Amino acid sequence: MMQHQVAVQARFNPETLERVLRVVRHRGFQICAMNMETATDAQSINIELTVASPRSVELLFSQLSKLVDVARVEIQQRSTPTQQIRACAQKEEK
Repeated sequence: MMQHQVAVQARFNPETLERVLRVVRHRGFQICAMNMETATDAQSINIELTVASPRSVELLFSQLSKLVDVARVEIQQRSTPTQQIRACAQKEEK
């Protein structure tokens, strides 16, 4: 099973964390580690997840990016100890 680091920046709402966790579970990923903190502006949160699954991490990336309160998703996948692949999506502010 591959492990992936996922960083999510989202609007601070009580249900945001629940939605992120539900998407992770529904897409077949297991959470190995999680950290959440309020950003300095107190209107957004930063969630860092370590997830594991034999499934493609692009599936999780795509679904997390679609969540209403999510502003940014970044996935770091370690292919080899010295190589790091990054994917990043950021929504435009309205």
